[in-house]
Amino acid sequence: MVPTNLPRSLDRTVNCELLVAGGGVAGVATAYEALQAGRTVCLTELTDWVGGQLTSQGTSALDEAKKQRALLFYSRGYNELRQRIERKYGKLNPGECWVSVSCFLPNDAEQILTEMLQDAAKKGKGTLQWFPSTVIKSLDVSADGKLIQAAIAIQHRPAPGTPPLNTEPLSQTIEDAYRYEDSPRLTKQIIRFVPRGERWIVVDATETGELIALADVPYQVGLDPRTYLNPSSPTETGDPYCLQGFTYTFAMEQTATEQPQQKPPFYEQYEPYYGYDADYRKADFNFVFTYRRIWSPKPGPRIKAGPLTVTAPTPGDISMQNWVWGNDYRPGTAADNLIYSRDQLQQTGQLSPGNWIGGLRTDALRKGEELALGYYYWLAAGTTDSQLGAGFKKPALNHRLLTSFDAPMGTAHGLSKYPYMREGRRLIGRSSTGYPNGFSVNEIDVSRADYRQEYYRNLPASLYRSLWIALAGLETGKVIVNDISPEQVTRRSRSTIYPDSVGISQYAIDFHPCMQDSPPEKPGNIERPGVRQAHGQSYPGQIPLRAMIPQRLDNLLVASKSIATSFVAAAAYRVHSFEWSVGAAAGTTADFVLSQGIYPYQLVDDRSGTTPKLQTLQKRLNQNGNPTAFPSTSIFNEKWEDWRVW
Repeated sequence: MVPTNLPRSLDRTVNCELLVAGGGVAGVATAYEALQAGRTVCLTELTDWVGGQLTSQGTSALDEAKKQRALLFYSRGYNELRQRIERKYGKLNPGECWVSVSCFLPNDAEQILTEMLQDAAKKGKGTLQWFPSTVIKSLDVSADGKLIQAAIAIQHRPAPGTPPLNTEPLSQTIEDAYRYEDSPRLTKQIIRFVPRGERWIVVDATETGELIALADVPYQVGLDPRTYLNPSSPTETGDPYCLQGFTYTFAMEQTATEQPQQKPPFYEQYEPYYGYDADYRKADFNFVFTYRRIWSPKPGPRIKAGPLTVTAPTPGDISMQNWVWGNDYRPGTAADNLIYSRDQLQQTGQLSPGNWIGGLRTDALRKGEELALGYYYWLAAGTTDSQLGAGFKKPALNHRLLTSFDAPMGTAHGLSKYPYMREGRRLIGRSSTGYPNGFSVNEIDVSRADYRQEYYRNLPASLYRSLWIALAGLETGKVIVNDISPEQVTRRSRSTIYPDSVGISQYAIDFHPCMQDSPPEKPGNIERPGVRQAHGQSYPGQIPLRAMIPQRLDNLLVASKSIATSFVAAAAYRVHSFEWSVGAAAGTTADFVLSQGIYPYQLVDDRSGTTPKLQTLQKRLNQNGNPTAFPSTSIFNEKWEDWRVW
């Protein structure tokens, strides 16, 4: 069925076995596995780069847990990526950054990932159909609401006589990119994606959960209500407007001589926000510059930078900036939030047929861009500090913002092509035993928090008792039957083990909280109190298949930060290796269910969480080098103390 509400006829119809929306890390990993299985994959991406947070979002510093890294216990594609980075530079960390064992140039990572997809297609005899600068505009869902039958997309290119793409920042072109009509800036092609054969699998690997919003399946945004499953939430009712901050990264280069620094016209608006850190030891330009230094052609001598000893920055060094009190933009109210809630999508008309324009507040993108450009000026020429006051910030004029299409970010304006997204819409999975309101991975499933702290002991007595019943592990039945008090319960020292696990993840529960007032840059503004309560260590966790399966739709999988997690759990399930693992699971699962003639939900039994076919899928994942559990995972193994993030 061809949609009747198009402004003109279709330009192309494309057949796919997998339609993967979103070319970030998860989308690449999905395609990587499906191509090796011989599938035809259509991969769409709003920007013109694959790689997401590794490339178009500029966050090219691998966030990894210590022991997992020591064992290289990752998905096979993620390990291959690390190997190719090392092969490219002769070492894994060409920038000698201190935040990670590997910091590198985003444009180089994009080339590496492109080559990996090409090699995967060649190896598996799969077919990759790559659609850069392409957005999904609408979904054709069957009359019973269970299947996506087709998807309409819009691909854009510069209109004749206009500058190349990435000349302007995203906020100036994003709404145009979602409109069918040609504009003075963009020429459009309307594409219809349909199944190749009787069925296909559609994968939402977008950065913000676009397809789950567009399909209007149940999801949540922002803070969860406080319950025994998520006891650290600062609100009893939830808040859909307080999400983690987003960041436009940029690359700056140290020069041999001082450079002219042009103050942006909007600088004074954002200047009250900029600062090093509340810890005065970090009030050191070299500390911040080397934090995510992604390139160092000639390392200098060892010097003291804040609390660390690093190689001194030298001319030619390039630093990627991603700093909380710098370019993190952190709106948190209904007046300025970036990712629209379902109510806001309805109010703006985006859920009406043909009206979808991405589900984001364009003005928030614009202000995030301005904040980032102002932050560069502050680093180079600023003298104020919102965290420490006067006397700490000194100018560093021997630097320049890298602004060209062959620079690390690949843009004329110098900012990343897309902001680094720490959080999007989060799926609510199907109801099952123990999850009557829909499946989700929750805080207590992964957190190492000390739940005997005063904060938790001051929770309502019934909630505190329910918390400790849930934490009792193998003793849960005894605790309930014998009415054992929370003070006598021995807490399990591991994450929740899922019988339907198809991947792994471990990182700290790490927050960049929304600000209390609007606008975020308001002088004297503070982070929303209580959001960091759950910040800290996590246990090695798993990715349940149930977290990837939406309600109602049978042929949609979620393979991104939008899997079914709570706000707190999502703070740990968001880094590079997780995205690769969930993408590998999606690509392998899609191939498996297509070969079996079934849908993903049929792999999961409501009572046990597993089926014989799911066990076959898990065996295939593990045999292919995509682990579904960490070593020695068992309900009887409580020895996880050395599996710390740092």
